[in-house]
Amino acid sequence: MRWITQPGWPGNLLAIAAGALTTLALAPFDIWPLAVVSIALFYVGLRDLKPRQALLRGWSYGFGLFLSGTSWVYVSIHDYGAASPPLAAALTLGFVGGLGLLFALSGWLWARWLRRNDAPLADALAFAALWLAQEAFRSWFLTGFPWLYAGYSQLHGPLAGLAPVGGLWLLSLSLALSAALLVNLSRLRGSKVHLATALALLLAPWVTGLALQGHNWTQPKGAPLKVAVMQGNVEQNLKWDPAQLRVQLELYRDLTLGSQPADLIVWPETAVPVLKEFAEGYLQFIGRVAQERQAALITGVPIRQANELGEKRYYNGITVVGEGEGTYLKQKLVPFGEYVPLQEVLRGLIAFFDLPMSDFARGPADQQLLQAQGLQIAPFICYEVVYPEFAAGLAARSDLLLTISNDTWFGTSIGPLQHLQMAQMRALEAGRWMIRATNNGVTALIDPQGRITTQIPQFQKAVLYGEVQAMQGLTPYLVWRAWPLAALCALLLGWAIWARRREPNDQVMSLA
Repeated sequence: MRWITQPGWPGNLLAIAAGALTTLALAPFDIWPLAVVSIALFYVGLRDLKPRQALLRGWSYGFGLFLSGTSWVYVSIHDYGAASPPLAAALTLGFVGGLGLLFALSGWLWARWLRRNDAPLADALAFAALWLAQEAFRSWFLTGFPWLYAGYSQLHGPLAGLAPVGGLWLLSLSLALSAALLVNLSRLRGSKVHLATALALLLAPWVTGLALQGHNWTQPKGAPLKVAVMQGNVEQNLKWDPAQLRVQLELYRDLTLGSQPADLIVWPETAVPVLKEFAEGYLQFIGRVAQERQAALITGVPIRQANELGEKRYYNGITVVGEGEGTYLKQKLVPFGEYVPLQEVLRGLIAFFDLPMSDFARGPADQQLLQAQGLQIAPFICYEVVYPEFAAGLAARSDLLLTISNDTWFGTSIGPLQHLQMAQMRALEAGRWMIRATNNGVTALIDPQGRITTQIPQFQKAVLYGEVQAMQGLTPYLVWRAWPLAALCALLLGWAIWARRREPNDQVMSLA
């Protein structure tokens, strides 16, 4: 414990290890108490550091978190980007190191403007507010990278009942506050009022979360729907090979023709690996098959459309044929996977910057939901499902959630399982069923409690059969979103800065 509170590399190395603990708290490991331990170690490690030292300590924590939790980036760069192992490792370390700067900023802000070692209860509240602000900033900055949030550890933990109330954000805030309060309990024994307040704040979210588990915030709408979800298991190195186009189209055609009766038939992201305008005949045939079965078929397909300036742009899209209608264009794009930042400079340097279909445009924000079997379906393509606020906006208008993905890029890494966990959290937050269709897994049906009711194992070609239920009504989170927590955190951080500025000047200068 002494090393982690002191400046220098022993403490920084422990911070790296502390960051890595969060990964063990998330899928597929799901050791949720480690999330509290990880945050507590980060909090303790910043207690006695000057701002510059705290900046390095924060970076170390972030480096450990992202190195352990996003190591699958190496798979994408090396296996599918044709980069040599040294180059793939260097790019992965650069990516991880860059993300670590977000925690470096948090560490510096904490030591310079917010920390109050003389007021343990106020200090814990301010730290929890900063933790949540850091996670929210990470979901927005440079289009956002909302991955590895501590709150996901509670998908099946004691705090899960709070997700429909305040979303993932309330879970993360509760974890950070619990961690800081546990660290400070011994320092609060001198004041019975402060100790009692701290214990109440510590226990309240856990008791409330347990009490609300299983509570139904939404109600069924209509009869259950039978679904058939196709998992083609097409290898990534064959996905965009023109010689394999006919094989892939026949694959999904045959899976559909041989499937059991269903109200909804769902294919994964870019199951039709050619522009929609060149596959109109094929889609019309599939649409007739669906209509004959009184079914709606939903598939991922790249789409070329003219924007408001008349320019032809390419989009990652979803379309509906048969007993439904609608087209959706993806709004949240994956950097380097679907678009290349600074492409004038980077394209051509290595194959990774010239991946197939890496020049997509962002779809408009005012799109209609998909319609199928008389229902409003909120669509999320791959990466979009990891954005809590974005997903909540679409979910609030929907009867049913749908996410399609192609996680083949991540190989056998933990990336697809983390991705699945985030989709489960979206279902829990919204109180709605979710259909998840992927190319190679995990294809699953998820109920309004975030539980998987049925799934197809990874790396298998198969059809998933099951039932989903349209839901109506809104969870508190869909009504209020993150605004109440944002206001609370703003007040706590503003209070902490005001109180810090009132400290004697010599005490403030000693920390500069």
